[in-house]
Formats: sequence, structure tokens, C-alpha cells
Amino acid sequence: MNVKHRWKRWMTLYMVCVLVGSFATPAYANDPMTTVNNLSDFIFGLIRAVGMIILGFGIVQIGLSFKSHDPTQRANGFLTLAGGVVITFTKEILNLIAG
Repeated sequence: MNVKHRWKRWMTLYMVCVLVGSFATPAYANDPMTTVNNLSDFIFGLIRAVGMIILGFGIVQIGLSFKSHDPTQRANGFLTLAGGVVITFTKEILNLIAG
């Protein structure tokens, strides 16, 4: 089993775990505001899952750039990592802005 195949397997497993963890929000239809809040939590959970996937991809890209000594790939890796952090913590950032 070569290294590239192993990385694909681990990245796939990571993505599956993140997506399964994001679907764990139950939705109860008692009160309309509760339903809206649950939907909001679900959507932010999906956004967080996408952010975690991008974050993991950025870490892999940075690691591969150190191996290949490619400064352009390293810069793109750090930008992807920063974008993943921002996307992952979108709900907290919006709560800080809104007050």
C-alpha cells in the first residue's frame, strides 16, 4: 500500500467522521422558535463540517509542501488552513460581531 493511497484512506475516514458528527442534531417541532433554532444549529453544523474538512486539507497541503520544498504550495496551504479556521468558527465569529 503506497503512501498516497494511505493518505486518501485517512482523509476519507476523517471526512466521514466529521460529516457523521455534524448530523447529530435532533429536531423537535414543539415551538416554532425551537424549530428555527434547531435548523440554524443544523446549518451551522454543516458549515463547521465543511470548515473541518478544509482545515484538514490545509494541514495535508502544508505537510506535502514541506516534503516537496515548494513555497507556493506552502503559502496556499497556510491560506487554506486560515480559511478553514474561519469557516469552522463562523458561528462564534458571528456571535461576537452581533453581540
